[in-house]
Formats: sequence, structure tokens, C-alpha cells
Amino acid sequence: MTGRRVNNRLTYLTLTAVAFFFTIPLYYSIVVASRDNASLASVPPPLFPGGNFFENVSRVFDTVPFGLAMLNSVLVAGTISISVMFFSTLAGFAFAKLRFRGRNILLLMTVGTMMVPTLAGIIPLYILMVKLEWVGSLYAVVVPALVNAFGVFFMTQFLSRALPTELLEAGRVDGCTTWGLVWHVVFPAARPAAAVLGMLTFMTAWNDYMWPLMVLTPENPTVQVALSTLAAGYVNDYVMGLAGTALGTLPLVIVFALLGKHIIGGIMQGAVKG
Repeated sequence: MTGRRVNNRLTYLTLTAVAFFFTIPLYYSIVVASRDNASLASVPPPLFPGGNFFENVSRVFDTVPFGLAMLNSVLVAGTISISVMFFSTLAGFAFAKLRFRGRNILLLMTVGTMMVPTLAGIIPLYILMVKLEWVGSLYAVVVPALVNAFGVFFMTQFLSRALPTELLEAGRVDGCTTWGLVWHVVFPAARPAAAVLGMLTFMTAWNDYMWPLMVLTPENPTVQVALSTLAAGYVNDYVMGLAGTALGTLPLVIVFALLGKHIIGGIMQGAVKG
């Protein structure tokens, strides 16, 4: 019993130390964001936040349309996350539990697209956006990412183990249609994995930089494009850039706080099943 307590304490100490080291960059970015540029050249460097944070934030909003960028990123990342969770769950259910001709080949082709480098499709995709006249619009960022192969594969693997076939058969005996099974059985069973997939998708869409930079304009940016504008200049204003970065990180923290319970539940469920 004593040995178990010692192991538990060592585990918590290790996790605390890891969390501390991962938090240092975020903490120091807040320290810099709350100072002025002159204080950054001081020796030793400042270790505690100053009183200029709101002034620096005001400069961010005066330099770039950061409010619009935040709104655009919320719309883009939120829409993509909901779409990926929905369509990936439907496709995962079909691949995991339905029997149809060519199922394995289609799944193999879907997974195979993950091996194609993203850069290989940038030029054809941009040409398509030009022909659709979506350049400069959020459609160009949202529509190509409404579903992805990773989400389909992830939900297929989860539902093949977490969704008993007997439960689906019992629902059919009770007169439930396929869509009824999806709504009343599949979606509730897929909730933990969908939360994990939603968080990963939201983070990926929020942090996406290259594609929005290509198809959006500086007047209608996402957060990452706006942050690149802050960093563009003959002299880098690190204080203003990190103030914008601190604001851009806040939605990710909120999403993790909202989905953390489901994420931990999904991890624990997977651990028990494994």
C-alpha cells in the first residue's frame, strides 16, 4: 500500500513538472504582452506581468481588424469542427457496422488520401476556388475542410469497438429506421470520440495559416493571417504581436475547458477497452 502511494505521488509530481514546463512559454508571452518594448531589453529580463496589457491590446485592434479576424476564425473553426464531427460519425458508422459492396476498398481509398502531402493539392484547389469565385470569401477556407480522412478513420475505429452490433439489431427489432439508429444510438455512443475529434479539428482549423493566407485578403482575415500582419514590418513589435497571440489563444483554452470532461471520458473509455 505504501509503495502504491509513493508511485501515485511520483506520478503527480511528474505530471506537475511537465505541466509547469509546458506552461512557461504561455506565461512568458503574457509577461511580454503586458510590458513595453523598452523593458524587453533590460537585464535581467522581466519575469512578472506589467501594466500595459490593455494598451497593447488596443494597439492590436488599431493596427489590424482583429475583432473581425476573431469572428472569422470562430465561424471557420466552429463550422469545420461541427461538420467534421457529423459527417465523420456518419461515415464511421457506415464503415464500421453497415455491410455494402466495396466497403473495404472505399475505406482504404479514404485512408490512402492521408498519405498525399497537403502541398500537392494546393495549386489545383486554388484554381478551383478562383473558378468558383470564392477567393476572398470564407467559403474558400470552410468548404474544402468540411470532412477529412482522419476523422472518418478515427470514428470508424472507435465505433467498431464501442458500438455493439447487438444494440443495433435490438433497435431494428423495435422498428427503428437507420436514421433513427444514428440519432438515438450512434450519436450518443460516439459522443466521447466526437468530442476529441472536435477539439483536434478546432485546433487545426484555428491554427491553419498557409491556406487562409492564400485565399483571404488582409481586410477579411482569420486570426493567424492577422497575426502575420502584426509581425510584418521592418521592425518587429514583439509586444504587440504577443498581445495578439494571447488573445488568439484564449478561444482554444475555452474549447478545451468545455470539452475537457468528454475528452477525458473518451480517453478513459478507450483505456478500459484496450
